[in-house]
Amino acid sequence: MNASYTDAAIRRYHDVNIAVAVAVDDGLRTPVIRHADTRPLAAIAADMRSFAAQARDGSLAPEASRGGTFSISNLGAMGVREFTAIINPPQGAILAVGAAEPRPVVLAGVLAVATMMTVVLSVDHRLIDGALAARWLAAFRRHFENPQQSAP
Repeated sequence: MNASYTDAAIRRYHDVNIAVAVAVDDGLRTPVIRHADTRPLAAIAADMRSFAAQARDGSLAPEASRGGTFSISNLGAMGVREFTAIINPPQGAILAVGAAEPRPVVLAGVLAVATMMTVVLSVDHRLIDGALAARWLAAFRRHFENPQQSAP
């Protein structure tokens, strides 16, 4: 999942550098959270707040948007329930995150209301087949639903 396609070969990355889409008046900026797989969530959140502010005020350095190996786009913050994001080449995948909202669900055979959100994973099938994408989404769901049980 942490790879890109080139004409010469599939490039696999050791570092997980997540590009996060930030809407600005003249388009979109994608600052990169470097080594996201090894950093505490609080540090990632602090970097994201700082990068978003820099993107919006025009002070984000160009190099801050280079080197992403996977992207996340969160239109849920704008109230969008679900959407399909387009992969940012040369990355192999992007996760589109929709709004968390109360929805009817069946829990243990009983109708209830739970806070749910929709995520859509777009992948470059030259790199990532549907089975791998499904396993990744299943792991994402487990970690997202039980963050206290997730390893860094």
